[in-house]
Parts: sequence; C-alpha cells; structure tokens
Amino acid sequence: MSGEHAPSTPVAAERASLLTPFNIVTGLIVFVGLILTILRFTKGLAGVTNLSDNNPWGIWISFDLLCGVALAAGGYTTSAACYVFGLKRYHSAVRPAILTAFLGYALVVFALHYDVGRPWRLPYPIFYSPGPTSVLFEVGLCVFLYLNVLFLEWTPSALEWLGLKKWRNVMVKMTLALTIFGVVLSTMHQSSLGALFLIAPSKLHPLWYSSYLPVFFFISSIAAGLSMVIFEGTLSHRYLHDKMDDHYLSTHDQVHLGFARGAAVVLVIYFFLKLVGLALDNNWHYLLTGYGAMYSLELLGFVALPALMYAVGVREKNLKIIRWAAVITVLGIVLNRFNVSWFAFNWQLPAAERYFPSWMEVAVSIYIVTVGLLVFRFIATRMPIFYEHPDFKEAELEEEEPHEHETRPHPQSFGH
Repeated sequence: MSGEHAPSTPVAAERASLLTPFNIVTGLIVFVGLILTILRFTKGLAGVTNLSDNNPWGIWISFDLLCGVALAAGGYTTSAACYVFGLKRYHSAVRPAILTAFLGYALVVFALHYDVGRPWRLPYPIFYSPGPTSVLFEVGLCVFLYLNVLFLEWTPSALEWLGLKKWRNVMVKMTLALTIFGVVLSTMHQSSLGALFLIAPSKLHPLWYSSYLPVFFFISSIAAGLSMVIFEGTLSHRYLHDKMDDHYLSTHDQVHLGFARGAAVVLVIYFFLKLVGLALDNNWHYLLTGYGAMYSLELLGFVALPALMYAVGVREKNLKIIRWAAVITVLGIVLNRFNVSWFAFNWQLPAAERYFPSWMEVAVSIYIVTVGLLVFRFIATRMPIFYEHPDFKEAELEEEEPHEHETRPHPQSFGH
C-alpha cells in the first residue's frame, strides 16, 4: 500500500509547501493588482485615481518614485563605503544592497508606466526629444543610467549562478568604475528630486520649501540608504537565514554597528541643516500652526530620535535599539517625502480640492512593492547574494582580504 501512495506524496508535499500564509497573501495582492492594471490601461488615469489638474502628482509619485529612490540609496552608500573608501569589512552587505537598489529602481520605472498618461512615450526624453535645461530631464536621464549601472553591478551574481566565469570576471573588473559612476549619478538625481520642488515656491508650505531642498534630499537619502541596509538585513537574517554562509553571518552584527554609526552622524548633520534652513528663511512662526506640529514631529520624532537611538545602540552595542532606529528612520524618510510632495503641497487650496488617493491607487502601490518582494526572494534563494559561490570563493578572497580571515565551506547546495 505504501508503494501505491509513494508517487503522490512528493506532489502533495510540494502543493502543501506552496500554500503558506505568505504565498496566499501575496497571491491575492498580485491578483488584485493585475485586475487594477487592466482597469488602469483600459479606462485611463481617471478610472483608478483621484488625480486632477490641481493635483497631477499623487501617491504614485510620492511613494513609488520619491520614497522608492530614497530607500534604494543603500546601493550607492554600501558600494561606495566598500570600494571607494576601502571599508572591506562591509563587503558582505554589498550584494544584498545592490540587489535591493536594482529592484527598487526597476520598480520605480515600472510604477511610472502607471503614472504617466502615455507610458509608451517614456523613452522619448532620453532618445527622441531631450530637454537638457529641465531638472526633470536630468532626473530621468540619471535614473535611466543608474538603473543600467545597478544592473551591471548585479550581474556577477547572475553570471556565477549561470556558470559564465569569463563574463563574470569581466564584470568584476568593472566594479570600481561602476561604483564611481553610480555615486556620481546618485548624487545628481537624489538632489535633483528635491530641486524639482524649487519651481513651486507658492505651492509648497514655507516650512518645507527651502533653497536647500536639493541638499536635504541628498543628505537624507544617505541616512535612508544606511537604514535600509540594516532594515533589509534584519528581515533577510530572519527569513533567509538558511541562504547565508558563515562569512556573512559572522560579519552581520559588525556591519549593522558600522552602518548605525554612520547613520547617527548623517542624521545629526541633517537635523542641524534643517534648523539652519529654518533660521535663514525665518519661518519660526509657522511652528505654532498645524503644519508646524507636523514639521516638528518629522524633525524631532523621525530625525533627532533615531539619531539618538543609533548613538545609544552603537555605544551599548545593542542591535535591538539599532534596528528600531532603522525602522523609524525609514518611516521618517517616507513621511518627509510625503510632506514635500503631498501633505504640504497645495497647502493653500480648500480642503475640498485637496488630493487624497483612491483605494485603487494605494492597492497598486502595495502590488508593486509585493512584486519587488517576490522577485527579491526568488533571486536571493537561487543566486549567491548572501553567500559566496564555491567556484568563486577563492577569487573573491584574493580581491578583498587575502590574509585577514578564512571561511569554511558552506554545507548548503548552491545554485538551484
């Protein structure tokens, strides 16, 4: 009897393994997202959004673009720390950060197809009708180029998985050049996203409008990138622990402590720069208004507080405090981008004319994030992201730290 049931057991087990709470929830989100995608591209923007002439930019720009680009900054901050500043002890965090950044920017471009009226014209500014005097053109060009840079930086993982050693070695030799190019592009477009709002001094509330907006956006993106590496690393450590080798696990805590130290310094600088901007524009009296309460909450609760938590966490070597500080910082960056592009934008319009997203806009954003999460898990469980591929381990060690440490062969099966 056991022989009759044996062939069906692996199939039943495979089906049972697919019906996890995670797969069921993500499956429902993807299903709803696909239906909304059909509605968006058959009924137009008016069919699924609350956008209007007064509010042409909604949550898709605020969350998918502004927040997405800032939170994907872990790619350039981590690779710059490792390859430009020579901090090789952070090397184990480079591949996860690059993958997160690559997917983040890819999803930004993916989300733009929903947000622009005629998405098939997205390549026009790059290839057919450039506008070199436009800040938006610079943002688009930098994002386009940086997405390609991130793809090239990510390819060694895929090439190792595919066993294409020759091409993989070529790409590894380009690492430093790609990193420098990526840092330059990131500096330009992270700051230019803030510069976009300089053309709307009458629409953006004075507390958030400042000639220092490009600097604010750039500095805060560094804090966002460092915090996202900690946040993403914490989640990966919990849910993808079996995909990590001994070297990654042994450096995990030190990477987080080092990034927390950097984030604390950056957040303190950002905090005082915001005060300088407030003082130069003499906007203190706005702090006593409702918008002032929101501004104070952003500055004290999501900049000063995580800076203090990072500092205490590093001094006490308390990773729990550091991880909570990373969560608060990430939420603070989201709040700041929402304030600049949504809550404090068109602040003088009557309440009836203010923008509030439809449930379908929110659902599409959740769908896009879910797609990114599924792709990240697919790649991280198959390619050498959290471990060194056994065929390339010796080469990697020679390139990084030839005499500092030894790693033991990882017992798990690689590749598939």
